[in-house]
Amino acid sequence: MKTVSALLDKQWYERYKRISKLNIRSSIYDVTNRCNLRCKGCFFFSSGEDMAASEENDIHKWKEFIDKEKERGVNLAILIGGEPTLCLDRVEAFYKRLPTFCATNGIIKVPRDRFPDMMVGISLWGDSEDEKILRGKDVFAISSKNYEGDPHTYYLYTITPKQIGKTEKIIKKIQDTGLKVHMQLLSNDEGVDGFSWKTEELKDICSEMDDMLDKYPDTVISSKYYHKIITTGQMLGRPFGWNECPSVTEPLDKRNPKPKHLIHFIRWASDLKTMHRCCTSETRDCSTCKDGAAHMSWVMVNKRAHMESAESLQNWIEVYEMFAKLYQFIPW
Repeated sequence: MKTVSALLDKQWYERYKRISKLNIRSSIYDVTNRCNLRCKGCFFFSSGEDMAASEENDIHKWKEFIDKEKERGVNLAILIGGEPTLCLDRVEAFYKRLPTFCATNGIIKVPRDRFPDMMVGISLWGDSEDEKILRGKDVFAISSKNYEGDPHTYYLYTITPKQIGKTEKIIKKIQDTGLKVHMQLLSNDEGVDGFSWKTEELKDICSEMDDMLDKYPDTVISSKYYHKIITTGQMLGRPFGWNECPSVTEPLDKRNPKPKHLIHFIRWASDLKTMHRCCTSETRDCSTCKDGAAHMSWVMVNKRAHMESAESLQNWIEVYEMFAKLYQFIPW
């Protein structure tokens, strides 16, 4: 059997040791069913998950729930919604108990006197033209002013097919705000006309994402192996989909055989009782899902499969490092 130490030189082995100690145990929480936007293609609303459960409004019950989540072994709370910043008391309840990541559209600024080092990920859907079509307004124009220069914030740039040849303009704008950026692809859950991917477009955007990483290594948090996987839907000759996805809520996971998956992962609805199937939506076609976190996790839980060669294991390390940086387990 090949071992990690035999495959890696000293430098790569030190990088491996740094991430191998992390033992990340994440879960996802719908903080609220409400949002101050209604984006076309948002899986939360397109799948009716905003109607799946009534919000728990008692902040004491949120605190009790979070304490139990901590006892369950969760060490990374990923807050989504709806829009979490509409309920900062709930966000604060997480922040005071667990390492917390808050996904937001950036319209409301997280007050840093209250959340000095909480990692914030701002959603960005293409350029201003795309955002006006999909989100009703140029959200970047607002969020970039709210978070300019914030060391604990990055943009989650969801690239659409209309962005081919335009990504550098966005990356430069983000660089000018003093923020980092991570890239993923639009899944277009609501089939908005002109926003679904074609095979040739995926090849083109993969090349473009690689180019952006080469040109802006201090701004772009990514890896070329991740680009390849998210654009092809393939890892080591295996297709991504329901039978492979690692981000399925553990108590609801009846797959047999069960694939490698995130340990104790649950996505909770805002009533603190209802569980959603996975990190995205029950109505999404898994074979076309392009969720970045799910694909990163897919790589991360399959370390042994990447131990066929030094290059393959290095690819695995780079993806794990990328995930750890995005959720503040290691520095940028």
